[in-house]
Amino acid sequence: MASSLPMTLRVYRKLSSAMVPIAPALIKRRLKLGKEDPERVGERRGMSGDVRPHGPLVWIHGASVGEVLAAAGLIERLRELNLRILLTSGTVTSAAIVAKRFPPDVIHQYVPYDSPRYVARFLDHWRPSLALFIESDLWPNLILSSAARRLPMVLINGRMSQRSFPRWRRLSNTIGALLGQFDICLAQSNTDAERLAALGGHNVITTGNLKLDVAAPPADPAKLERLMSVTRGRPIVVAASTHPGEEEILIEAHKTLAGFFPGLLTVIVPRHADRGEAVARLVTAAGLRHGLRSREDLPVATTDIYVADTMGELGLFYRLAPIVFMGGSLIPHGGQNPIEAIKLGAAIVHGPHVFNFTDVYDALDRAGGARRADDREALVKQLGQFLADPTARDASLIASERVVEQLGGALERTLTALEPYLLQLRLEMGAANA
Repeated sequence: MASSLPMTLRVYRKLSSAMVPIAPALIKRRLKLGKEDPERVGERRGMSGDVRPHGPLVWIHGASVGEVLAAAGLIERLRELNLRILLTSGTVTSAAIVAKRFPPDVIHQYVPYDSPRYVARFLDHWRPSLALFIESDLWPNLILSSAARRLPMVLINGRMSQRSFPRWRRLSNTIGALLGQFDICLAQSNTDAERLAALGGHNVITTGNLKLDVAAPPADPAKLERLMSVTRGRPIVVAASTHPGEEEILIEAHKTLAGFFPGLLTVIVPRHADRGEAVARLVTAAGLRHGLRSREDLPVATTDIYVADTMGELGLFYRLAPIVFMGGSLIPHGGQNPIEAIKLGAAIVHGPHVFNFTDVYDALDRAGGARRADDREALVKQLGQFLADPTARDASLIASERVVEQLGGALERTLTALEPYLLQLRLEMGAANA
């Protein structure tokens, strides 16, 4: 296989093999930055203290939190078929979400660093029966080594963004050699399907976006009641999954809006919880008062900005506020998923940079189910209109719920496409149990 690979992949495989001696230094640096779990760093080298379960094992891989949560419904359905699940991801935050929100029989491992030696060690230990890669986290050695072992592989919830597509077209041989290893590519949209096919994907089928079928995130009832009791009567806006460069804009928007809506509380939920202190300093520098959730603060009457710098509590704040600004969209990050907020009754405002969810936001905007704000002035206007007019807010929510319902169904279409593989696994289970 190696001789038939494009030069880029052959060079990559050699370089990734040569990087093994410096892996300890890399891990040490990532530990210092809080990007690795000190008790589980061995998994990054393909080692595990967990035992492979008996029988067929479905391996599902996603980059981080969003991809892992997108697979939640699929994992539930596979478990109903008595299939065991190995779920891999690459971030500490995603591991924490798995521990909090997935059943204990779902085995989570950190994906190994993409060196042939570490990948081989991982595959030797787990010997998966079927591999499902979510969206676009396509590590070359992981894919090529799996293909060499004749492991059936399917790309699920596949996407190719408008920003990434031109870059990959310039490396079409490289991406084609990777996409060509998948038996089927299941795409989020017709546009994604066309791009994946153009780049070398085989058997590309549009099944829709699994994130549209994800259940609303949970919330602790006691914590919710406590928050509601201390904020009752106040207008509230939540800014969800914000990134650097956005909080400054949101703080300035709050200052303007507070002049029209006395008692306004803005809740900022940074995408990365470890940025809470930095966001709090921005609030103080703006002459406003803040509360920091990681310190177990609760909003008081004088709190202007409440910084919710904890993990796994978005469901709490979506339930608290009738208006949500979706982060990652005022800066060129690509936007965050608005579906969970919609399912929990929030009207949506977003910035112009939503290329991670282009089709979803286009449909929402056309239907009046979300409002776009390109800058601070527009953000003030859109949030202000929702704060001032509950009827307009309710109409937007009804429109957004209708869009979500129309765009749903990806889970069933994905399961239908996977049925031949699942049937084979059930036959293997029957033979093993006979």
